[in-house]
Amino acid sequence: MDTTSAHTEPALSPGTHTYRLGGVVQRYHVHGTGPVCVAHPGGPGISWEYLRMPALEAHLTMVYVEPVGTAQDSRLPSHPHGYTRERYSRFLRILTNRLGVPKVHLLGHSHGAFVAAHHALHRSGQLAGVVLYEGSPVTGPEHGAEAARMVEAFAARHAGHPELPGVLAAFAAMSAIESDEQTEAVAKGVLPSYFADYWGDVERYTPFRDAIRATHISGLDEDLAPDVVDDRAALKDLAVPALVIVGRHDVICGMRWGLELAELIPDSRLLVLENSGHMGHVEEPRPFAEGVQRFVRETTLSRGGAL
Repeated sequence: MDTTSAHTEPALSPGTHTYRLGGVVQRYHVHGTGPVCVAHPGGPGISWEYLRMPALEAHLTMVYVEPVGTAQDSRLPSHPHGYTRERYSRFLRILTNRLGVPKVHLLGHSHGAFVAAHHALHRSGQLAGVVLYEGSPVTGPEHGAEAARMVEAFAARHAGHPELPGVLAAFAAMSAIESDEQTEAVAKGVLPSYFADYWGDVERYTPFRDAIRATHISGLDEDLAPDVVDDRAALKDLAVPALVIVGRHDVICGMRWGLELAELIPDSRLLVLENSGHMGHVEEPRPFAEGVQRFVRETTLSRGGAL
């Protein structure tokens, strides 16, 4: 497998790093200083930039993964299919090995939390700890029904708001996505529901919404079968220290799932962001960063590492 780097800088030097794996480009972006935390964004197909966490970069070396498939030169031959959790985890394994540190912390947001859980279950030797940020132990009909219930509650709270019909139309369009343009339009369309109070601080959140970039990734494997998740049984034996983060007002991976993850995972920590939806690192950056930093510090010291 080709792992040729595009440059000779150290693997954790600030900036963008690029290498090739079997003809597919993998990029990652390094910001900050301190213990290493690898961050995997959500979607699948949402570009990594939305996950920038300046409050964490002041204390940690943040390695933001640019998942394969989100750039034109990083697409699999089977694109838009084939981007399974196992595929992302294999790319994470190689990326983490390149960083040259014994163990890293892994933070996954939304779909990235599903990837992070899979990686922690199957490649735990690379990890000092895992942060499951707005994740869930399951996908499929049960997860979809809970999300529909939460979206209905969101609609009831904001009945009469002039932008509500557009948000609901974006949700309705999810099942018919076939292009990058549609993916990005839906991502931006549903975004107000992903915040505890988007319309209460629209000037702050609109630039974030406008900057979202997305690629159509189907959620199917190479054989066009859904990459369905049910980690309930496996998570009971997770050996990696875990922090679960959930926003009180998240409509997609909300309190039900955060509480269930925390209950399933032995000795896990739970951080509830009381004034956040799905984007706590933007809505409540200080308590979010303090919680992650404390978890990294405690789990690094407990394993004999140095800060």
